[in-house]
Amino acid sequence: MKHIKIILSLFLVVFMFNGFWSGKTKKEIRQENFKAKMERQKSSNEILNDLYKYAPEAKKMVQNAYGYATFSNVGVNVIFISAEGGKGLAHNNHNGKNTYMNMASGGLGLGLGVKDFRIIFLFKNKKVYKNFVNNGWEANAQADAAAKMSEKGGAVNAAVTVAPGIRIYKLTKNGLALQATVQGTKYWKDKDLN
Repeated sequence: MKHIKIILSLFLVVFMFNGFWSGKTKKEIRQENFKAKMERQKSSNEILNDLYKYAPEAKKMVQNAYGYATFSNVGVNVIFISAEGGKGLAHNNHNGKNTYMNMASGGLGLGLGVKDFRIIFLFKNKKVYKNFVNNGWEANAQADAAAKMSEKGGAVNAAVTVAPGIRIYKLTKNGLALQATVQGTKYWKDKDLN
């Protein structure tokens, strides 16, 4: 009897978190999801346009990649705790399909403030793209690297390799970030939009 109560309680929690009690119809949920997808596509285009403004050579790199992913991220650091969250999409250049994704990170460190930045991933081949989309990705301390700007090939030098077959650009309000810090960040599929 005790096990049945536990199982029923778990089902109740699952229904509550899946919007079962929200009162929204399936049509309303589909409309909200469609709107969310359109917003992410618009954001992705804006992120790419900003990248091309600061690093025009990056356009060819994005087009030649197997696929790319764009994320908008906002982070807050309050005294000893930092938390970041973001949304984005991964785009397959070969079939034109978008996969909608989320990101989050947290950490400890002294500071106070709000960060607002954009990340663009470039995937060299199908294997690394599919692995990112299907399994997500977790950036660890090995994913930090500094870019070196030079007179020639700024976009190539600003793109930082964070894993085999994966390069990133990081944009801030001031343009390309020379330090591509993504450690402690998890990326995964958005189950509501895919």
